[in-house]
Amino acid sequence: MLLRFEHRLSDSPYIERVWRSHSLSGGSFYSMAEPNLELVVARVNGGAQVILRGPVTRASTVGCPAGGEWLGIRFRLGTQLTRLPTAALLDHKSVVLPSEADGTFWLDRRWWEPPTYDNAEACVAGLAAAGVIDRDRVVETVLDGGGADVGLRSVQRRFLRSTGLTREAFRQIERARRAADLLQSGEGILDVVDQAGYFDQPHMNRALRRLIGPTPSHLAHGQVQLSFLYKTTVPSWA
Repeated sequence: MLLRFEHRLSDSPYIERVWRSHSLSGGSFYSMAEPNLELVVARVNGGAQVILRGPVTRASTVGCPAGGEWLGIRFRLGTQLTRLPTAALLDHKSVVLPSEADGTFWLDRRWWEPPTYDNAEACVAGLAAAGVIDRDRVVETVLDGGGADVGLRSVQRRFLRSTGLTREAFRQIERARRAADLLQSGEGILDVVDQAGYFDQPHMNRALRRLIGPTPSHLAHGQVQLSFLYKTTVPSWA
């Protein structure tokens, strides 16, 4: 195994979960499609980079250095930067923020203390209090399965503006990630087709190659290193 991950859920209204990882050796891994905005602190070769990373709509293969450490704050869908559209960060258009060697970073005209695995909520609360981030409550309501008090087209526009993705693109990513998790957990391929809601096995094969990277067979046999994967559910709305 090239990378080891640890993660926890958060009670912050802005944070879905906090994760950290370290590399056991150098190599390459599959970087999966991801729907969330993230703030990532990368520590490699004694230096630190702080990165604003947006959603990713296709899988890719990424090189990984030995001895690296990463901390990620994964924002809830509906959390957005007030002065930078999430779509501007889409598909690896990440922004590397000015930072010091200890991870102190510059964002929105001021310096911020580096977050840690245990105090990520305090960092994000500061960003929210300063107006660097905010929440779109319509998007949150829709994701929670509730009805919004605006029309469907308005919901679609707000979802796209807040997340950088269409609702259907988000749903496809979550379905593929669920399928990958089920396969790695030992579920049979045909059972996963049914549980994840695919039409048939070729449909799932195409989706996983595009959004996860490896084939279902390779996932089922644990032959691949993936980026951060966790249990998720497929939204019921289309």
